[in-house]
Amino acid sequence: MCPMPSAELTPTSVHEPDPVLPTKDDEVAAAGSELIGGPIGRRALLGTSWWTPVRVIALVAIGVFALGLVQKAPCYNGGWFFGASSQYTHACYSDIPHLYQGRGFADGLVPYFDKLPGDMQYLEYPVLTGVFMEVAAWLTPGSGSIQHQEQWYWMVNAGMLMVCAAVIVVCVSRTHARRPWDGLLVALAPAFALTATINWDLLAVALTAAAMLMWSRGRSLAFGVLLGLATAAKLYPVFLLGPLFLLCWRAGKWRDFGKALGGTAVAWLAVNLPVMLFAFDGWSKFYTFSQERGVDFGSFWLILAQNSTDPLSTDTVNTFATLLMLLCCGAIAALTMTAPRRPRFAQLAFLIVAAFIVTNKVYSPQYVLWLVPLAVLARPKWRDFLIWQVCEVAYFLGIWMYLAYTTSGDAHKGLPTDGYHWAIGLHILGTLYLCAVIVRDILMPERDVVRLAGDDDPSGGVLDRAEDVFVFGAAARPGRHAAPFDGPQVEWGSEGTADRSL
Repeated sequence: MCPMPSAELTPTSVHEPDPVLPTKDDEVAAAGSELIGGPIGRRALLGTSWWTPVRVIALVAIGVFALGLVQKAPCYNGGWFFGASSQYTHACYSDIPHLYQGRGFADGLVPYFDKLPGDMQYLEYPVLTGVFMEVAAWLTPGSGSIQHQEQWYWMVNAGMLMVCAAVIVVCVSRTHARRPWDGLLVALAPAFALTATINWDLLAVALTAAAMLMWSRGRSLAFGVLLGLATAAKLYPVFLLGPLFLLCWRAGKWRDFGKALGGTAVAWLAVNLPVMLFAFDGWSKFYTFSQERGVDFGSFWLILAQNSTDPLSTDTVNTFATLLMLLCCGAIAALTMTAPRRPRFAQLAFLIVAAFIVTNKVYSPQYVLWLVPLAVLARPKWRDFLIWQVCEVAYFLGIWMYLAYTTSGDAHKGLPTDGYHWAIGLHILGTLYLCAVIVRDILMPERDVVRLAGDDDPSGGVLDRAEDVFVFGAAARPGRHAAPFDGPQVEWGSEGTADRSL
């Protein structure tokens, strides 16, 4: 194999392009900006005010998050406590107040160590999420009625989750240094605001976003530590190690991947090992529950089960779901190693998490939070992002209307089963649509909006502008263009590299 010419030596890297302004480069963003005075003008003074993009975006995120809290108001004063279907008809359901008593926090039980009354013997969440829940319980006043305590518990968690939301938008805005305004997509995402306080997923999302920021700055060990903490809060972040392994293999960055892997393992063990040693049954509940849980809301497996006279067993679904996920992993690996230009880390991160979501046997509405920051980094195009968000909002409304239908007795108020299946299908199609445009960007990198100004992989850290050392097939041949393109480009490879084919 012959090494590729370094992109650092190309003319486009001599002059650092100006920051990207979405109102100039994105037609949807430009049209939307008319609500606040129109696109930014050529005489605008950028970077000379306290109102930097990151600060503006953080404040917008807090404001939109607060609107999401207001959306839960009908449940705060009644829906969570009175009437079986009221919290569904108002689409304001949250796990948080229900689990305050249901998981023993109201009684002072210690998560993982103390058994719970009822069917769920131990807390079924990963350890770091359990710590987050316990800290919120410590901050909740123990006086007054149980309803009063549950209201306080939700408000305390909402405040803590708001901090997580601010961390997420700041990290996303700073990951692509020349594209800070992309963070506004996260801040304004309707599905983000609607689902932020359903559960505790924002903790893992914030840690993952911080990890992505660290990787973009070339801090491999810090990335690993944060990713390990994120995995200690939710399982999905560990999947990011797969694409990173492939990208580091293609670029020969083994030392950096080793640091990332080691940091992840050490951080995860530091959180989990004490509970694992002294309360193994409680610690393992999350993993056994995930394995034993049957087909549930939001998955295409549910559509199959509800339309079958002989539904598949849980073990069979687990096997098929695992096989589908492995097939997706294989396809992503092939795409990574054969693409004409090395894919960006954020692109592959989105694809692997989306594959897990689509093939999984359950899709809770708050799982969309996992994808929002990754979607913004992978495909910061307002039109595509909003198309996907419309599908997710439709699913958000669909699941609550379906639950309203199933809990309203003979009144049947809400969405029947067939209608809910359409909502599931819309969510899956929206996710696959975003996957499709990202795959297209990988195969035709001149269509990638992040690379239009000559960037390579601004979230890639040590991978950014690195040479390829190991590729297959099409990656060993000169890149092809889908259409004429006159903008600045980073040179990638050169003529006569066919001898690198493996």
